[in-house]
Amino acid sequence: MAQIGLYVNKPVILHICLSKGWGGLEMYPIRIGKEFQERGYKIYGLCISNSQVAKGMRDAGIEVFEIKNKSSLIFSDLFKLNSWLKERSVNTVHCHKSGDVLVSALLSLVTTRCSFFTEHMGITSSKKDLYHTWIYKHLDKVLAISNETYQRNLIALPVKKEKLTRLWLGTDIPKARNNTLESIIEIKKKLGLKSNSITIGNVGRICPGKGQKELLEGFALIAGNYPKTQLLIVGGLKISQGADTNYLKTLQDMIVELGLEDRVIFAGFKKDTYEALSIMDIVCLPNHNEAFGLTAIEAMAARKAIVASTTGALPEVLDNTALFCNPLNPNEIASRIESYINDHDLKNDNAGMAYLRAKKEFSMEAHISKLEKLYYK
Repeated sequence: MAQIGLYVNKPVILHICLSKGWGGLEMYPIRIGKEFQERGYKIYGLCISNSQVAKGMRDAGIEVFEIKNKSSLIFSDLFKLNSWLKERSVNTVHCHKSGDVLVSALLSLVTTRCSFFTEHMGITSSKKDLYHTWIYKHLDKVLAISNETYQRNLIALPVKKEKLTRLWLGTDIPKARNNTLESIIEIKKKLGLKSNSITIGNVGRICPGKGQKELLEGFALIAGNYPKTQLLIVGGLKISQGADTNYLKTLQDMIVELGLEDRVIFAGFKKDTYEALSIMDIVCLPNHNEAFGLTAIEAMAARKAIVASTTGALPEVLDNTALFCNPLNPNEIASRIESYINDHDLKNDNAGMAYLRAKKEFSMEAHISKLEKLYYK
């Protein structure tokens, strides 16, 4: 196993993310890779060919080694990859999906490197069989993204407690945008919203676990009483962008059945999340069992009033800055949204507290500094 802390110079880091999807997990190695590059580190990527991750890394100026699939790497390209890494003096491997850990383990058999794994999902099924015990044995650190996932990892993963560390994710805290009325109207127009709408927003991968169906049902309960409200759903609409297209079709059919075609907007994937957040009055995140909630801290950083689930890590992340609901109960979702609509002081107070908490606990700068120390520790 690699001895952490013996670096004379800065670590040279490979990020492995063999995902064809596109969401917060896939964006994370790109974001931190770019941040580390700006701090003078050499960063590389291992990705599936033609994936959104590969494109995102290249756009960020990260050199990538692309493979057809994991099987092709294991059976034919492993030594080629190892030579490629040696040529670039890579001495640290950072994995981001559980399946990536096998690749890191195999690489460790031919060349000793420091190995990290950020466990983004908060897995609950036990991985303590002989196969996974061998795979995880080479890891120097497993990084849990919340207290919630830390506890799950302790139970499920075959790693010693001293190898497990909680490291909250971070986001850029933007300077306050002094959007003029004209700019807000322009953004709303671009997104298909009415200029005078009360916008209830949701940002995230379109799939059952993110709770868009329950949010839609909750919105339908209040739509008649608040005719100025519109629901804006931001997230990729294609499989390549992480969407569950069958689930998306279900949502679209529901909208027609509820007669809400002019009240619910699918904005698609937006690279500039903060522009979409800027015109939302309320952000609703009824995620069923979120491991962390990157969207939540982005909404906090954008000074938004948030309705969030009582489950997963969202209560930990948001603390006392949001209104909480049972994510499977549309009536509760509707009630919390209604509370903000009817109480502007509550809405503004929670938005302000959320921003201050994001700035203190979840800035990208703080996250990168903590991760940097772990690479050297």
